[in-house]
Amino acid sequence: MIEDPQINGTVRPGFEEVREEFATNFRERGDVGASLAVYVRGELVVDLWGGIADPATGRPWERGTVGIVYSATKGATAVLVNRLAEQGVLDLGAPVSRYWPEFAAEGKDRITVAQLLSHQAGLPVPSEPLTRDELLAGTPVVHALARQKPMWEPGTAHGYHALTFGWLVGELVIRATGRSLGTVFADEVARPLGLDFWIGLPADRVGSVAPLIDGVPDPNALDAITDPEVKERVLKVVAAMNDPSSMFSRALSTNGALPTPHAATWNAPSVYAAELPAANGITNARSLARLYAACVGEVDGRRVLSEAALDRACVEQVHGPDGVIVGESRFGIGFQLSTQTAPLLGEGSFGHAGAGGALGFGDVSSEVGFGYVQNQLGASLTGEPRTAAVIDALHRALA
Repeated sequence: MIEDPQINGTVRPGFEEVREEFATNFRERGDVGASLAVYVRGELVVDLWGGIADPATGRPWERGTVGIVYSATKGATAVLVNRLAEQGVLDLGAPVSRYWPEFAAEGKDRITVAQLLSHQAGLPVPSEPLTRDELLAGTPVVHALARQKPMWEPGTAHGYHALTFGWLVGELVIRATGRSLGTVFADEVARPLGLDFWIGLPADRVGSVAPLIDGVPDPNALDAITDPEVKERVLKVVAAMNDPSSMFSRALSTNGALPTPHAATWNAPSVYAAELPAANGITNARSLARLYAACVGEVDGRRVLSEAALDRACVEQVHGPDGVIVGESRFGIGFQLSTQTAPLLGEGSFGHAGAGGALGFGDVSSEVGFGYVQNQLGASLTGEPRTAAVIDALHRALA
């Protein structure tokens, strides 16, 4: 916790309370280093950063500092796939096996691209044991998933594909374009929009990464929950987290080989350099917000998804009990959609959160693009208080 955070950057008049909540995140909510950005109708109205990027060296968080955003990466992957669909490179209603014939094995021949993007494929974790090196290489896990029988009948249920989402969608993009997903994302999205956002970090940018810091659970957190339904739900999550054989633990750690969130596992140049389109995107808040701003409207004359493509991407595909995360989830085509427990700015919001606190989303009705990137991994059992407070302040600023 930083008592007197040095907050840098700018806010437009009317958004001062957003800045104050960002500063409060350091003073009261445990942030160490972070960045926050908001676009409204194509204009950058909040662009803030502060704190310490690397406590081991004292390196401050600067304007160009970036960090791993875990599953907020899935939002960028979703933007790319929906863009490729708009261009006619992919057909969202087509079977994945049209592009990737080997995927048809074990009854997976009817799984559509849209189902793959909405966690319905029944492949949340490899059934074969794989090493960390094999997972980072990508090809071994891709082959294993292609051979694998689904863990449920595809299309009849959904369950969060925490890490396999990236390998599956990454191979789909390779088969459709002949290039890796990280390369296509750079060419189609990041470079045209001027984003500091990589899925597969170049070696010369390692020095700008803020290492992740493990969160420490509050031992009194359970006692503070007074709602019996909430407490029961949290206890189920805690039990799943502590059971390495649970689907929750297996999916979030890929059978223990890539535990997530876990700072020591992910603070490695080999992880930065790999392409894990579900979880190792490296960026900052400004680029996350700009990405989503270019989905809901134009930014400096560029728009990454047309209105029709965005409308299609945000049509609810699944909503309800999730077979992996011990709770509810709601997805469009690759995007998390607004829910009662994570309302974002309202029903028109779409995007993706990352384990530990990172968040990127857009909101159609207010034409907002939002980004939050931090190095301190949160350990709250009842939601992320840092982004919740900032979004509440943003609500008031937009009112």
